[in-house]
Amino acid sequence: MAHHLVTSADIPVDGEKLAVDKVSRIRVICLMVAIAGALVSVPALLGVFGRGVQGSYSFSWLYGFFFFTTLALGGCFWTLLHNITNSGWGVSVRRVMENVGYVFPWMLIPVLPILLLPQVQEFLYEWMEKHRMAKDVAGSVKEGLHHGETADHLLSSKYWYLNLNFWYFRVIAYFAVLGFVIHFLRKLSIDQDNDPEPGTSRLLRARFHSCWGVPVFAVVLTFLAIDLVKGLDYKWFSTMWGVYVFAGSALNAMAVIILVTIALRGMGYFRNVVGPEHDHLMGKLAFAFTVFWAYISFDQYFLYWYANITEETRYFVLRNTGGWNYVSIILVFGHFAAPFLLLIRQDLKRRNGYMIVVAGYLLFMHMIDVYHMIIPERGPSVTKILNPENPEKWQLWLNGSFMGDVIAFVTIGCFFLFVLLRNIGSAALYPHRDPRILESANVHN
Repeated sequence: MAHHLVTSADIPVDGEKLAVDKVSRIRVICLMVAIAGALVSVPALLGVFGRGVQGSYSFSWLYGFFFFTTLALGGCFWTLLHNITNSGWGVSVRRVMENVGYVFPWMLIPVLPILLLPQVQEFLYEWMEKHRMAKDVAGSVKEGLHHGETADHLLSSKYWYLNLNFWYFRVIAYFAVLGFVIHFLRKLSIDQDNDPEPGTSRLLRARFHSCWGVPVFAVVLTFLAIDLVKGLDYKWFSTMWGVYVFAGSALNAMAVIILVTIALRGMGYFRNVVGPEHDHLMGKLAFAFTVFWAYISFDQYFLYWYANITEETRYFVLRNTGGWNYVSIILVFGHFAAPFLLLIRQDLKRRNGYMIVVAGYLLFMHMIDVYHMIIPERGPSVTKILNPENPEKWQLWLNGSFMGDVIAFVTIGCFFLFVLLRNIGSAALYPHRDPRILESANVHN
């Protein structure tokens, strides 16, 4: 619990709001870096610096976008889970969850180059270019895939799902639908702050709407991961991909929530409503999802190894080639074994300085995990397009491409942080009129 018994007299009548001057400099820096990065990124994605840079940077941009989108998706998950379970302990940090999740609808902005530029799609998604070639050859995509020069039975059989119009519709719908859900739930929560007689009606509404919001979230996360990342190789089959991405999203969104909560407490906020018990509970959730991520990751690999089906094993064959196997080994020990040991002790989870390091480490390993998902596809895809005369002579690594990864990551990361800080500063830091705020402030586990 907190350092002393918290009563209603300890909760400010108007709650606590973040002083703008405390983060204004950080927000300005983030915005300026994001704009500067965009001024470099847009020409690179348009091919101003050459086709090689365009192809390589397309994967860099997807990497940066998907990493930060998983964090926002995880924020949506924790908000929905809190509402559905009618959590009492989490009321104090619920607004942080909502603010992290509310970054998701804004991530539509950095995904626009992937949506709007066929030149970028050409490098990322082989199936799109095959569709366009088939249409040029036969006048009909379906007919071209069956009988044209680009005949591909596997792609033809997936045409009901992998077609351009449906793909555009799905990606836009993901942001529209889940964006509406998190916007509605956050607005419901903020409206409670200004209600002189808040009662429980909004809690019941939030719980009801979160019940249908969870399946919406599950569908959006799963198929967004399939359409934007798994679709890099349309021949690959996986029934566990969505769960794998979900495990990493939930784990690392909790790491962000821990960092934000500790940072706000360091500024003097949350003193009466968040204490060591909340640190312990959030640390336990991070520990649980560390184990869950390892379980799903091993499950996927083991089932592929056991079945040994070509369409499934290609993902791991590529990632055990030319040095990528070292990254795979790092994930085994760095993403599971190390955080498992770091988070297993109860007393350490209550130490803010320690948890800052652990949460930062988790995010670093998530960077490697997402890099491992996307970047191995870059070398083969880009070199085959740039060298169509000898497509079998593809390269696994592209010289100088890592710099593009850094630029794209920093650009989108600063955009993510700018929106997150904007969300945090736009409302009270915690729902001070929630009837369960005292229960949360005095939680004991």
